[in-house]
Amino acid sequence: MPSKNQNKRLCLCVPDLFINFKGGIQNYLYFLDQALRCTNKKITVIVKNSFFDNSDNNFLHISRLDTKLNTEIQDKKNTLFFAIKIVKFALDNLRNSLIIAGHLNFTPLIYWLNRLTGIPYWVNVYGLDAWEVERPILRKAIHAADRIISISGYTRDRLIKEQNIDPKKISILPCTFDEGNFEIAPKPAYLLEKYGLNPEQPIILTVSRLAAMERYKGYDRILEAMPKIRQFLPNAHYMIVGKGDDRPRIEQLIAEKGLEDCVTLAGFVPDEQLCDYYNLCDVFAMPSKLEGFGIVYLEALACGKPVLGGNQDGAIDALCHGELGALVNPDDAEEIAKTLIQILQGDYPNPLMYQPEALRQKVIDTFGFERFKQTLAELMKDSPIGADL
Repeated sequence: MPSKNQNKRLCLCVPDLFINFKGGIQNYLYFLDQALRCTNKKITVIVKNSFFDNSDNNFLHISRLDTKLNTEIQDKKNTLFFAIKIVKFALDNLRNSLIIAGHLNFTPLIYWLNRLTGIPYWVNVYGLDAWEVERPILRKAIHAADRIISISGYTRDRLIKEQNIDPKKISILPCTFDEGNFEIAPKPAYLLEKYGLNPEQPIILTVSRLAAMERYKGYDRILEAMPKIRQFLPNAHYMIVGKGDDRPRIEQLIAEKGLEDCVTLAGFVPDEQLCDYYNLCDVFAMPSKLEGFGIVYLEALACGKPVLGGNQDGAIDALCHGELGALVNPDDAEEIAKTLIQILQGDYPNPLMYQPEALRQKVIDTFGFERFKQTLAELMKDSPIGADL
C-alpha cells in the first residue's frame, strides 16, 4: 500500500555538487541528498549552476551553463535559472510540501515564497556562513525558517548567541562520510618513495585548503611547533595536503623557520588517493578555531589514525569532546607541540587512540551514513511532510 506521505513533495536547493571542487558543504549536502532518496517522498533537487533533470528521483543530465560567457553574466544567468526553478516548484506544490535551503544564501527568495504561499522551509547552517550574518534579509530569513539544521552543537551554540535564535528551532544533523572510501592500511610504499620518507619516520598530516581566508585551520601553529617537536623526534615530518592562494606565504614561512627538510606541501590530491595519505601519517592534526565541524577528522579516524583538533570550534563535536581524539588550544603552539609529541611517543592518556580497529568502528557507529539516516529520519518525523526512511 502506498505511504500516505508518498504524494508529498520535498525540494532540496543546493550549490553545484558534482562539477566543481567538492568542499565540506557540498560533501554534506551530497549525503543529505542520498539520505533523502531513501524515502518514499517525491524529491526535487535544484542545483545552482547546472541544468538539472531529476525525473523519477534520478540524475539524468547535468551540464555546465555556457562557460564561454563572461563570469559575471554567467553568474547572473545561473542565479536566474535557479530562482525560476524554485518559484516553479512552489507554484506547482502549494500544499503538502517542504523546501530545504542547502545554504543560508538561498533563503531570501525562499523566505518571500513562504510569505506569499505559506510553504514551510528549513535551512542548513555550517559555520561562518551563519555566525557572521550582516545582511538584514538573511537575518530575517533565518529567524523565519521553520527549522534550522546545524552540523554541530558548536555551530548551534554560536548561532543562538550571535543571532539570538530560538534554541527550539535548531536541530543537529552531524556530518557523515563514506566509510567505504577510508580503511586501515600500511603506509603506502609509493608515497614513501615519492617523498623520500621511511616507514618508521613519524609523520604529521593536515588536509586543508590553503586559502588566505582559512588560516584558522591551524597549519601555521603546527609549523611553529615543529622545531620543538624535532627536539624530541628529530626525524618527524609534517605534510600538508591541499592547494590555495595561501601557499606562497606558507612556503616563505617554512623558509624563514628553516623547515625545508621536514615539511612537505603535497598540493592537491584527488579524492581517490586521500585514503593513502591518511594511512601515510602517524597522526592527523588540524588545530583549527573556526571550523563548523571538520569531515577530515572523521576520514582520518576511519583510517585508524590518532587525531588532534582545536578545542574552540566544531572539532569538539567531531572528536566527541575528546573521546575520539586530542583537543588543544589552537593558539598555543607549545601545547600543540607537547600533545603531538605525546601522541607520537605513545604517551597520550587516551587508549582508544592507539587501537585502530576500535577507533574506526567508533567513528562509524557515531558518524557513519546509517547513523546519519537515522538522525534525519527523527528530524523528518516532525516535518510538514512526515518521514518514511
